[in-house]
Amino acid sequence: MTHRIEDREAIRDVIAAYAHAIDRRRWDIMEKLFHPDATFGFGTVGGSWEDFVEGARALIDPCLATQHQLGQVQFAFPEDDLCHTETYMTAMHTVPAGYPVPDVFPDKGKTYSAVIAGRYIDRFERRDYGNGGEWRIKHREGLYDWREFREVEGVDLSEMPQGSCGYHDDRDPSTPVVARWRA
Repeated sequence: MTHRIEDREAIRDVIAAYAHAIDRRRWDIMEKLFHPDATFGFGTVGGSWEDFVEGARALIDPCLATQHQLGQVQFAFPEDDLCHTETYMTAMHTVPAGYPVPDVFPDKGKTYSAVIAGRYIDRFERRDYGNGGEWRIKHREGLYDWREFREVEGVDLSEMPQGSCGYHDDRDPSTPVVARWRA
C-alpha cells in the first residue's frame, strides 16, 4: 500500500527545492532532485539534467535576481513508483544591461524585469538510493504560457542594509533549511 500523502509531500519538496536551487544559485542541489538518467527540456535549454544545469547557469547566473513562485500541483499516480505532475509557476528575472543570451532575454541596454508564466510537466520515479525509495525527477518539460518584459525602478539593492536581502551563497539565512539537499 502506497502512502499517497507522504508521496505527494516528498514530490512537493523536490519541486520546491528546485525553485530554491535556481533562485539561490545552489546548483549542487540539482543532483539530488534529478535521477542520473533524467532529461529536461525548456525553451532553448534541454538534454540531460547535467546539460540543463550548464545551460540554466548560463541563463540565470547573469541575472541580478530571480524568483520562482510555484502554484497549484496536479498529481497522477499510474503506478506505485511513478507519478506525473503539472506545476504552475511564475518566474521573475531581473535582467541587466549587456545580458549575454539575447535569444532568451534581449539586451535592452538597461536593467528590466522579465516575467515568465508557465508550467513544469514532470515524470517522477521513486527509486532506491540506499535510503529506501526517493522520489526524483526522471523527465521535466517546461512550457511557456506567457511572458512579458517590464521597465522597473529600484532593482539595485546595493544600498539596502547588510543582511536585509537574500544572497546567492551560504550567507543566505535559508542555508540550514536546505542542508539536507546539500549533504
